[in-house]
Amino acid sequence: MLVLVFLLVTAAAFPESISVEAESFVSQERTTVRKWEQKSGLGASGGVYLQALPDTRLTHDDKLISGENFSDKPGLMAVVSYRVKFPKAGRYYIWVRAYSSGPEDNGIHVGLNGEWPASGQRMQWCEGKSKWTWASKQRTAANHCGEPGKIWLDVPSAGKHTIQFSMREDGFRFDSFILTTDPESKPPEQ
Repeated sequence: MLVLVFLLVTAAAFPESISVEAESFVSQERTTVRKWEQKSGLGASGGVYLQALPDTRLTHDDKLISGENFSDKPGLMAVVSYRVKFPKAGRYYIWVRAYSSGPEDNGIHVGLNGEWPASGQRMQWCEGKSKWTWASKQRTAANHCGEPGKIWLDVPSAGKHTIQFSMREDGFRFDSFILTTDPESKPPEQ
């Protein structure tokens, strides 16, 4: 019932939106080094979330190893895919509900149909440590905590498309995502 209530609230807040639970992925690839694993608890909607594991970089003092516990290039590590039916073509802004316990598990990438556009790279969370937080910000050279309004995918046509998320930092916890045509709306906190 919690999931149903969440989806109804989301639909009311976002008239042109699509809401997807992280655990409802259709496939996973590039799992040799890191993999998305289903976990339960922490107050996740539906009781289940995904986490990029193993999580070896817990603090800023732990060594950053590109291709192992970090990937600044999307689509290279721990890619999880979702089949989503879009009512129309257009620009869809992506909001993700994530749980970050520190400064080294707060980034992910998003792509469409196997492509990883610049507008889907380096999603970043700085606020809301140790709780589920909605965000749609892109890390930039000017703002490492991310700039709002810069995370979107341009969907070429109505119908089914594949939305993909790729690990940026290991340990990232991922509960759900929303695709909306309204760049100004923010999902309600739960």
